Amino acid sequence: MWVGIFCEITEFALLFAVFFVARAHHPEAFQAGPERLSLLAGTGYTLMLLTSGWCVARALHAMRRGDRRATVRWMLAGFVFGLGYPAIKVFELQRNFALGLDGSAGVFIVSYYYLTFTHLVHVFWGLLGMMWVIVRTGLGAYTPEEHSGLEAFACYWHVTDMIWLMIFPLFYLLG
Repeated sequence: MWVGIFCEITEFALLFAVFFVARAHHPEAFQAGPERLSLLAGTGYTLMLLTSGWCVARALHAMRRGDRRATVRWMLAGFVFGLGYPAIKVFELQRNFALGLDGSAGVFIVSYYYLTFTHLVHVFWGLLGMMWVIVRTGLGAYTPEEHSGLEAFACYWHVTDMIWLMIFPLFYLLG
């Protein structure tokens, strides 16, 4: 598990390095960039991911108490909120493409798509992992004493949240 999380962090560290190099070489594009994006969408992503992460933390707490039903309910809630991220992404992409914000719209937008689509892939992996944990929890695979799979998933999901908390201000807030 930790190797996978380390690989995710390393991948995004490299992407952030590329972002900062591009920003250093094209400061005017990055200065004006956030004005072109939807702050509402960025805020929506943030709320969905953080709420999903909170639900996963509640699920872990419920499992430690031995409440399998509550664990499943919290994980299902986390899954629903997690689905909010790709759902908002669809609407944001429609808006962006209608405004001409595609791959030809400059280095800021290309950087934006590269980082956020890579993050979206990690969210999808997390949603698949969450489904796996929900099924295993429902089947009684985890106990208060042994729930390392649930803990491993929670760590992955929280790292994915933390990475978003770095992406969000870089693209939506800081000009």
